[in-house]
Amino acid sequence: MSTVNLIESFSEFKEMKNIDRVTMMGILEDVFKGVVKKKYGEEANVDVIINPDKGDLEIWLNRVIVEDGMSEDDALEIELAEARKIEPDFEVGEEVSQELKIPEFLRRNILSIKQNLQGRIMELEKDHLYNKYKERVGEIITGEVYQIWKRETLILDDEGNELIMPKDQQIKTDFFKKGDTVRAVVWKVEMYNNSPRVLLSRTAPEFLEKLFEQEVPEVMDGLITIKRIVREPGERAKVAVESYDDRIDPVGACVGMKGSRIHGIVRELRNENIDVINWTANEQLLIQRALSPAKIGNIKLDHERKRAEVYMKPDQVALAIGKGGHNIKLAGKLTGFDIDVYRDSDEVTDDVDLEEFADEIEHWIIDALKGIGCDTARSVLDLSVEELAKRTDLEEETIAEVVKILKNELEA
Repeated sequence: MSTVNLIESFSEFKEMKNIDRVTMMGILEDVFKGVVKKKYGEEANVDVIINPDKGDLEIWLNRVIVEDGMSEDDALEIELAEARKIEPDFEVGEEVSQELKIPEFLRRNILSIKQNLQGRIMELEKDHLYNKYKERVGEIITGEVYQIWKRETLILDDEGNELIMPKDQQIKTDFFKKGDTVRAVVWKVEMYNNSPRVLLSRTAPEFLEKLFEQEVPEVMDGLITIKRIVREPGERAKVAVESYDDRIDPVGACVGMKGSRIHGIVRELRNENIDVINWTANEQLLIQRALSPAKIGNIKLDHERKRAEVYMKPDQVALAIGKGGHNIKLAGKLTGFDIDVYRDSDEVTDDVDLEEFADEIEHWIIDALKGIGCDTARSVLDLSVEELAKRTDLEEETIAEVVKILKNELEA
């Protein structure tokens, strides 16, 4: 293989891998020097000259001229008679530069050059990918779905780099097919089997935060600060925001006119319900806002145990807890308190715990009702059959039968 062809072949590889010319030339120089020194010894004085415009390369071995019969190392020294075959004016002590041709190397050396070049370029690509994405952790990127497996999805970025989105970092209602465009946040970058592994996420709070930055100019400009985000991906999220400018309503700016700004975020998150609330350092007020849309009567805080007892009217309990308990769970994460919900003590007390009806109502039905905060007979009867069916996914006929049983007991 000629020098020109060798350079051209790796020049094509360089273009494909998006390596700049200066770096590529440096790799070529190092690799060829290494091969020459492997043949002539580490002490050999070698110059590698690369002409990137013509795509050619020259290798020169530099040796010192010594008296005839005095050479101790052919890689470092050349005898006077041999030197004068190159140039008759040479004298002892001068340096001779002799060009080495690629064909002079054994086939094994040619293969070694190719392997070394490929290895160096691959290592460079790994370093480039790792450093590039290490700096972009927390940023949103857009990629194309290339392969879908059971536990993860392979995504290609605009340079063809392979990125991974694990199944547990996908919203449970996400459904992708090959060729789809997907947005996600760079979650973490790690080394796996000596190769960089870039992991993406659509469930991380950072993803929602970056979506707000893209959709709400005031957040991008720093006029509105996102203080805290908590999520149950695909179900519900709570975002606490604050503005240092009294003229800006942070909640209104994030939601937009008729919800115009937040609708795009909700669609991206597969219809995840997003509650945007005003941040406050007042813990009682923050808990009250976090339990929205429920209306709170009274709050008792235990700062040492980080617990909060919240009292409200019976018809507000289910709202405070939310479907599947998501609302109260997220409110606790947002505020840092374990929140217990109680009905106001001045309400009707002739009530019966649902567990008392275990002989008449199946446990899975009781569990479904308790899951929405209805743990007593009156808390169930305070809601209509239609509302109970909507919140629990139970059949209306089943709920009607439960209501009948509860009413008979309370009337008795």
